[in-house]
Amino acid sequence: MRLFSPAESARRLNISSNLERKPLSHLHTGLHLGPRSYLSSIMTERFNCFYCRDDLHGKKYIQKDEKHVCVRCFDKLCANTCAECRRPIGADSKELTHKNRHWHEDCFRCAKCYKPLANEPFAAKDDGKIMCGKCGAREDSPRCQGCFKVIMPGSQNVEYKHKVWHEECFICFECKQPIRSQSFLTKGDEFYCGTCHEKKFAKNCARCKEPITSGGINYQDKPWHSECFVCHTCKKPLGGARFTAHEDDFYCVDCYKTSVAKKCSGCQNPITGFGRGTNVVNYENHTWHEYCFNCKKCSLSLAHKRFVMQEENIYCPDCAKKL
Repeated sequence: MRLFSPAESARRLNISSNLERKPLSHLHTGLHLGPRSYLSSIMTERFNCFYCRDDLHGKKYIQKDEKHVCVRCFDKLCANTCAECRRPIGADSKELTHKNRHWHEDCFRCAKCYKPLANEPFAAKDDGKIMCGKCGAREDSPRCQGCFKVIMPGSQNVEYKHKVWHEECFICFECKQPIRSQSFLTKGDEFYCGTCHEKKFAKNCARCKEPITSGGINYQDKPWHSECFVCHTCKKPLGGARFTAHEDDFYCVDCYKTSVAKKCSGCQNPITGFGRGTNVVNYENHTWHEYCFNCKKCSLSLAHKRFVMQEENIYCPDCAKKL
């Protein structure tokens, strides 16, 4: 649909609206009467009406296609039919024309509000309806997904996923306040401002108990802020790093070795569970890496075997007999 303005037509036809005003009489100024190709005047010469052959001398006539026609024959045989009322547009009527359609001036009205449009911008719809600019805009404008009313051109609106809302209708599902230019989050078909989404849906950190609004880490089905999931000793973030847990606290590898891990009774290095071999052997108050649990004398691995312990050292049964 195209919205026409008086200025557009004035450039083309030198008139004040977008309608062709066809002159009936060269004696009139301003709003012209009748079809443009006709000329109406008072006959001063001897001519007869082309159709009824009446003498036109001293009478009003219309010149059509170089034929002289009396007013009665013109109205009956030549006049255009009004697209609205379907009646002839007589020689004495004001005629408006647009795209080969014709109207009486008073019939040229908005199809919705019936406002006269002879000197107003109008919209010509594809189905032939003529509308004022306001009604035409309503007809073609999208409807708000909140109130289902028309969103007029130029009004503030919000578009999201090919749907449109009045700015004041795009509101938080929880607090009912307009979201406007704020960031928002969705839950199904519902929209939430950041504050309400945080209160309603955000999980609380297992350490600080505050809501986690973005990012975060899950460990053993518990959520943590990234900044809360840190080494108990050095406070280094553990997200994406190797760590171990001890008595509800987390430690990076280095701090676990120096602060928590037991020392191997064989090599005296920390038993961390990282690196070479993860199995350990415990006996009384002693702990060994499995690969360090060997006979003191012959170095035979004693893991899962009988052994003899003497003065903090372990021996295989054969070596123990030789002591």
